[in-house]
Amino acid sequence: MNVESKNPAGPGGQSALFPVLLATTLASFMIPFMTSSITIALPAIGSEFGIDVVMLGWVSTSFLLASASMLIPFGRLADIRGRRRMFTMGNIVLMMGCLLAALSTSGIMLIAARIVQGLGGAAIFSTAAATLLSVVPGNQRGKVLGINTAAVYLGLSLGPVIGGFMTRYIGWRSLFLFGIAGSLLVTAVTLTRVKMTDNRMEKERFDLAGSVIYTITLIATMYGFTLLPDLQSIWWLGGGAVGVLFFLRREARTEAPLIDLQMFRHNRGFTLSCVAALANYSGSWAVAFLLSLYLQYIKGLSPQSAGLVLVTSPIIQAVLSPLAGRLSDRIEPRILASLGMGLTALAIGLLALVNEVTPLGYIVACLVLVGLGFALFSSPNTNAVMSSVEHRFYGFASASLGTFRQIGMLTSMAIVMLVFATFIGRVEITPPYYPRLVSSMHVAFLICAVLCFSAIYASLARGNIHENGGQNRKS
Repeated sequence: MNVESKNPAGPGGQSALFPVLLATTLASFMIPFMTSSITIALPAIGSEFGIDVVMLGWVSTSFLLASASMLIPFGRLADIRGRRRMFTMGNIVLMMGCLLAALSTSGIMLIAARIVQGLGGAAIFSTAAATLLSVVPGNQRGKVLGINTAAVYLGLSLGPVIGGFMTRYIGWRSLFLFGIAGSLLVTAVTLTRVKMTDNRMEKERFDLAGSVIYTITLIATMYGFTLLPDLQSIWWLGGGAVGVLFFLRREARTEAPLIDLQMFRHNRGFTLSCVAALANYSGSWAVAFLLSLYLQYIKGLSPQSAGLVLVTSPIIQAVLSPLAGRLSDRIEPRILASLGMGLTALAIGLLALVNEVTPLGYIVACLVLVGLGFALFSSPNTNAVMSSVEHRFYGFASASLGTFRQIGMLTSMAIVMLVFATFIGRVEITPPYYPRLVSSMHVAFLICAVLCFSAIYASLARGNIHENGGQNRKS
């Protein structure tokens, strides 16, 4: 679905934009909706399958790990073979994963289904932004990215509310049936309404061997991180380190590399924007997971009531993201994103003070700050990444940003699982362990706040993108 031309709007102008915006926005809504609704359903899932808190974390982490490991290979393959084809395939695979999850009879089977969903999500994430920006004029990039980002946060907003209601009255399996329906709708819109011609780079070769090495290396590294402090983690992390060195050496020598290392070396804006996303998501992604457990275990709220509290942050993000996107077309994204990260760090730091008697109003106020911070960060940061590269690298840029974002999410969950393993152990959460749960949350929130604060430097150091007539692209 990539039309590359001097006029990114392509033939048909707005008529070509609308179906692409509709398809990508629907997909951008569905995946975060399922993610946030499953988060609110974790206690119910843990109760049905009798799984411990660490394994429960893998219900979320498995999706992220599968998605992160395949984003760049799928993004590169989409640039070569066609983004419309990859986008459609991703929705079909996601649908299959939802069906498998709905039929799960054990925690292991559910985690396997989440891995399949992650592969489908990778194909969607690696093409959605690239597809959308291929038909958008340069001076409207922030605007459409803001709309797309608002769809993400709308999914995150409705997920806890609708997901909590469905989990309580229908059961958690209904969440995946909803995912099947959503994927069918996106696929139908893509096949019937999106009438664009893929401008493929078929003369370029896909680095299959490099993709395999990259995927295995990333999985080994991130899996090793999640095993900390177990001694097994040393072997996985060591293998990952060797894999990184081997991969970088091979990529520097191959004629058609999976990753253009020169872009990371010489394109400061692109590199630091990706690093900012990594640090910010490393510090913020686990917040909803932690609060979901806190509200249901410590405060005794039902899944539906907990969802109504957690909806605060994403609903603020959904409302303000389009405005932040439009502002980033005029104000330097590094300014908006840095302000956003500062607010997010402050809010998470305040969450580190919660205890058994903390009023819900305090939690809601912190979530408002998180929502405001993320709205100011997300779409401006995406605008900065996509504005720093040429059109033909949109797939790679979108996949790279998505990978850094997913690795950040994985890191955030890995930190939480490490803290839980240290403070609580591999046990099912029951009332005798509630004090340990609260103590572990304090430590996890403090670590997350520090990570978010560190992202401010990368954001400020990236430089300006509104140069040379609004374009600052480098290949």
